[in-house]
Amino acid sequence: MAEMTPRERWLGIFNRGAVDRVPTDYWGTPEVTARLLGDLGCGSHEELWRKLRIDKQQHLGARYLKQAEYDRRGTDMWGIRYETVDYGTGQYREAVGHPLAGMERVEEIEAYAWPRAEDFDWAGASERAAAIDDYRVRQAGTYEPFLLYCSLRGMEQAYEDLLLNPEIAEAILRQIFDFYYEYNRRLFEAGRGKVDLTYVAEDLAGQMGPLFGVETYRKFLLPRQKRMADLARSFGIHVYYHTDGAARVFLRDLIDVVGIEILNPLQWRCPGMELQGLVRDFGERIAFHGGIDNQQTLPFGSVEDVVKEVKEVAAIMNGVRWICSPCHNIQPVTPTANIVAMYETIHEIGAA
Repeated sequence: MAEMTPRERWLGIFNRGAVDRVPTDYWGTPEVTARLLGDLGCGSHEELWRKLRIDKQQHLGARYLKQAEYDRRGTDMWGIRYETVDYGTGQYREAVGHPLAGMERVEEIEAYAWPRAEDFDWAGASERAAAIDDYRVRQAGTYEPFLLYCSLRGMEQAYEDLLLNPEIAEAILRQIFDFYYEYNRRLFEAGRGKVDLTYVAEDLAGQMGPLFGVETYRKFLLPRQKRMADLARSFGIHVYYHTDGAARVFLRDLIDVVGIEILNPLQWRCPGMELQGLVRDFGERIAFHGGIDNQQTLPFGSVEDVVKEVKEVAAIMNGVRWICSPCHNIQPVTPTANIVAMYETIHEIGAA
């Protein structure tokens, strides 16, 4: 088979076609990416992706026209204030100012200054879409409402709301959905014919089990996830889904109702997420993305451990659609040699 472009490999996975080799992707913290650029002598991200033969996505978005106003306030467009937290080997931005934390009435929620899709540069988005090339797969749009809800309300209060303040939860989630539905619709229109996939997500589980019950998920999140996925499908756009953790109990709804096409990130050390079971039960219906452990093997294993794991995962995934990638962001404690070994090994295995 002739060598394919990264986009052709992704589309081959989505469309159940043949691919010339197992596609790859990359998730890593900024610190890891910066180190890889230096260690491998690459002057740009594109040079890094080509050196490691990574089928990385390219992204289409729209510029927010009021960003300077919120920069002066020290918040993002949702009114959330962040601080940079140093954890020793890297940094994360954590929400520390929750603008909806003290609200107790639906009327307060509705009166809040919610972002509007009208406040983005759609003409510029259309121009960038027209200029985007066909070499890499094109991703546009996102929807991860409860993660945002937690930042707006505070995490503890957010989870309490689902049981104790359902009318508040519904009001906030409705506002988030209304914004993203219109934002994504306009983005899909701006990129019509240029967008291949969209990112629908929610972290439904933790390391050991679900973060909330299935019925709670079905009440507050599932219907709008389906509507967002339906919007993407109306534009011929594929649906990529992300959830961390032990999320097995939610997969039937995600596949049967939301209609996801790719599941990420396959944290197989979590109960119920064993790769053999996922392949057995869902391999005929969806594709898989991830699966190379970023919690133990990549950071703390040897090069030989990484090689062994990549070969084992590839053997399990043989015969199903799979994109080889770390099962979440590679962390700064991960040696460069282990990262390189992951990609070199999957390429040495050859065609899928």
